[in-house]
Amino acid sequence: MRNSENLDRKIVLEDGTEIYGAGFGCRDSRVAELVFNTSMVGYQEILSDPSYTDQAVVMTYPLIGNYGMAEADYETLRPTLGAFVVREYNPHPSNFRSTKTLEEVMMACGIVGISQVDTRMLTRKIRDKGSQRVYITDKDVPLEACLNILAQTPVPHDAVSRVTTQEIRQVAPQEEKYHVVAVDCGMKENIVRSLANRGCRVTIVPWNTTAETVRSLSPDGVFLSNGPGDPQDATPVISLVQALRGSVPIFGICLGHQILSLAYGAKTYKLKFGHRGGNHPVRCLETGKVEITSQNHSYAVDKESLTDTPLEITHVNLLDGTVEGVCCRKDGAFSVQYHPESAPGPEDSGYLFDRFIALMEEWKHA
Repeated sequence: MRNSENLDRKIVLEDGTEIYGAGFGCRDSRVAELVFNTSMVGYQEILSDPSYTDQAVVMTYPLIGNYGMAEADYETLRPTLGAFVVREYNPHPSNFRSTKTLEEVMMACGIVGISQVDTRMLTRKIRDKGSQRVYITDKDVPLEACLNILAQTPVPHDAVSRVTTQEIRQVAPQEEKYHVVAVDCGMKENIVRSLANRGCRVTIVPWNTTAETVRSLSPDGVFLSNGPGDPQDATPVISLVQALRGSVPIFGICLGHQILSLAYGAKTYKLKFGHRGGNHPVRCLETGKVEITSQNHSYAVDKESLTDTPLEITHVNLLDGTVEGVCCRKDGAFSVQYHPESAPGPEDSGYLFDRFIALMEEWKHA
């Protein structure tokens, strides 16, 4: 129930729009990029996905928090989401797996929340005008002061360096068959689990790891992870791919897909409002099948820029025709824009991990 007495916070958009709501979680003031996610479940995975660093996520599903937070479902233990914007927050979850409420985790991680907001209106505004930066603060802060803060706060370009692992670590499978070096640009834990479940020992390295270090680890394959921000800011990873391509199989997901494309000479651009949700249809051009995919990204690979590269398009988004996958067959390199490990989302695309395994097996015996 909307109670005007409880509306102690507000969202200020760059166009001067003020939207009032009730605060929950951390009560700090925060500048963030406003985006929306259409998933009906999976708010814990969204909150803990490093790709949402510095973003305020509007959840289009109207009830958030109702099943609490489960220890096994985090994508990272250091969530860096900018803010959660929801219609209704439920502070009394009902779920036997829940160990904490959503608000408890948000307070511990410094994540700002605002509820009792017309999320349908906000979503339409984002779709019509595109993603834009917002300032979330107390309701009494003057509009002019909020707009000045928005104008004076620089757009961050260091997101990947803030979420990457700071030291090399390993995850061992029950039975090791392959060794994968995973470049952590903000990697989701379900990706690591998907590789380990297929017999891969995963060595997770920081985003600025050199090609010499990767070669010294003697991997059977290299994985490029998802992550936040503009892919053109990830210059150390682009250089790494350029140094390694053709010498070892490479598989990229989301930001990793954009980085691999940039390393081969393609270009990327920012979408009007991005793709975020668990039901995006993608056609695999090799099989003709349509996959229902989980997505979370602001940038895409420029289709025209692929013409003069050795990359071929393998997957296409059926909603807007954007590039969803590429490959370079001679180099054993391929990538997809979406999340085959889902979390949240369907699991239509798990075959891509199997394809990576088959590629490593083929190169091992070449």
